[in-house]
Amino acid sequence: MPVQSASAPSGGTLFIVATPIGNLEDLSPRAQRTLAEVAAVCAEDTRHTRRLLGHYGIDAELVALHEHNEQALAVRLVQRLEAGESLALVSDAGTPLVSDPGFRLVAAARAVGIRVSPVPGPSALIAALSVAGLPSDRFAFEGFLPAKAAARRERLQKLAGESRTLLFYESSHRIADTLEDMVVAFGAERRAVLARELTKLFETVLDGSLEALRDRVQADADQRKGEFVLVVEGAGDDADAALAEGRRVYALLSSHLPPSAAARLAAEITGAPRKALYATGQSSTDG
Repeated sequence: MPVQSASAPSGGTLFIVATPIGNLEDLSPRAQRTLAEVAAVCAEDTRHTRRLLGHYGIDAELVALHEHNEQALAVRLVQRLEAGESLALVSDAGTPLVSDPGFRLVAAARAVGIRVSPVPGPSALIAALSVAGLPSDRFAFEGFLPAKAAARRERLQKLAGESRTLLFYESSHRIADTLEDMVVAFGAERRAVLARELTKLFETVLDGSLEALRDRVQADADQRKGEFVLVVEGAGDDADAALAEGRRVYALLSSHLPPSAAARLAAEITGAPRKALYATGQSSTDG
């Protein structure tokens, strides 16, 4: 693959433009100018982007680019770029390619020496991390968890021993179940922050233990509406890490053994307290 040259690019430029996650005032002057000057704007939902552009009086050609057509469409878009046109890529909200389509187009453009230039701006995950009050020097973004309960729980068990701060996106119809699964996988006392509807009218940022957040969301229907970013503290000291690993091993063993035997073996393997592992299993069963 050729190395992209910033000094001598071929053709036009593909601009990756971040757009507001809620508050329209967050679209930067540079982003507005770029969207007004390019030959076309590639957008996941052209109806949504047309409203955004209309708010700023921008009349641009819109090209629908989403996960179902990106592979095929990338070829034609790269041809336009090679012919000298500049294009912009936006997502419905926030920074493109973050849990959104676009990487295939970027890769295809870079492969032929097209200049790809970021126009940075809003990002829901960075916005949530900035207000969470949890360690931010090292973090891991996990995007959306699997929709199916079994797969979601398996993924969380694998992350239970992760020492970095964890960030997740979640939808309104799964947020309560996800918090319940996190209590089981990470422990009731693990610190977390639930950021909802960031920069929008009904923005809320709740912090506390996973158990407290779960109870708050279950008790308040308003806290189950909108778009969510979950920020979860990483596993702490050796004891926390051992317990997290114990829960992961217990989850694997419990599908083949009675709870008491699974807890005993998991404790022997990881050094985690047997009673805590057994209690985790009972909590999962009760739920």
